[in-house]
Amino acid sequence: MSEYFPNVPQFQYEGTGSKNPFAFRHYNPDEIVGDKTMRDHLRFGAAYWHVMRNELGDPFGAGTAQMPWDDGSDSLQNALNRIPVFFEFLEKSQIDYYCFHDRDIAPEGATLAETHQNLDRIVDELEKFQNETGKKLLWGTACLFTHPRYAHGAGTSPNADVFAYGASQIKHALEATHRLGGEGYTFWGGREGYGSLLNTDMKRELDHLAALLHLAVDHAKKIGYTGQFYIEPKPREPSTHQYDSDSAACLNFLREYDLLDHFKLNLETNHATLAGHTMEHEMEVAIAANALGSIDANRGDELLGWDTDQFPTDIYLTTNIMLRVLKMGGFTTGGLNFDAKRRRESHEPEDLFHAHIGGMDAMARGLKNAHQILKDGCMPGFIANRYASFDSGIGAEIEAGKTSLDALDTYAQGITPPVLASGRQEMLENILNDYLV
Repeated sequence: MSEYFPNVPQFQYEGTGSKNPFAFRHYNPDEIVGDKTMRDHLRFGAAYWHVMRNELGDPFGAGTAQMPWDDGSDSLQNALNRIPVFFEFLEKSQIDYYCFHDRDIAPEGATLAETHQNLDRIVDELEKFQNETGKKLLWGTACLFTHPRYAHGAGTSPNADVFAYGASQIKHALEATHRLGGEGYTFWGGREGYGSLLNTDMKRELDHLAALLHLAVDHAKKIGYTGQFYIEPKPREPSTHQYDSDSAACLNFLREYDLLDHFKLNLETNHATLAGHTMEHEMEVAIAANALGSIDANRGDELLGWDTDQFPTDIYLTTNIMLRVLKMGGFTTGGLNFDAKRRRESHEPEDLFHAHIGGMDAMARGLKNAHQILKDGCMPGFIANRYASFDSGIGAEIEAGKTSLDALDTYAQGITPPVLASGRQEMLENILNDYLV
């Protein structure tokens, strides 16, 4: 293995007493929590676009990231040069999975055919390094939002040639994901929305987007790809409104267009914040529809109205996330992908490791807290008891659909006026806080 990070050893678990900045304090990959190891519970992934391509610019300043392995060009050779650096990063950080957009890993060519050739060459190299290291692809996707041709979207573009171009890109990105053994394939509609309804036929755009997703489902069957398809919700930025605005909107779209059997959701905390929701809300909505597939682990800044993609270091947040992951029975094809970037001021290569080790430890703490909460049963028991009136009698009849307004009217007139029990919100918040110490 090459040495692009000579001052960084492979992370090891050293416990909470460690002062080593390159050691885990809480994430012990082989420690059993419940019925699985931490490694299998958390299924950490690294985002190629942030680790290898993010220059750490922002709307008010140029990039600051030091990447001595990168010559700054968009050449195929430079793309090849990044791959051993990335796999050294994965090895030293003990991250088992990664995710990519096609344009993160391979540059556009002079023609569309050359673009696809570039992707094929990069996939050759990724396949070699996966075989050598045992690292795996969590999911792949096509970047249908950066190039100016996608200014009005890809599947929702008013230009049929742009739709066809995007479809071609999806075909090859899906085939690359299949070849690399990707456990999922994600659609993120960064431009699939509108800036103004003055120039938009919303119904037609939604029909077109659904048609594109059906084409992808059909092609997956054709090539024998059995990985999970995901849609990732986000409400806005860059569009005024994106059609995949939150969990509920995505699920409604999938049901309307007969796609729910083929798709689950890939949820991101920062996107939940932008939608005006908590991450636990978005997760509960998805879980209720049996449609939570994977998670982009990050957080946003509630003081800023844009996608800050910060690493998840809030233990209250990570505990709430892992409570829901355990509630749904754990990940199958999904995992915790760090769609997160260092701050612009954290520009040295070693900061990549500090950022990920903090996120991994925070998620591990969340896992341990969540497991203990469920094991103790106090909070789940309180919720179950709160709805106990629906477990028998008239409540059970309501849930089973075996009653009517006439029957309920007769029942209500024959009972004493109901008295509500306290919701005990503050008590439950106190209990939750006790687990975070």
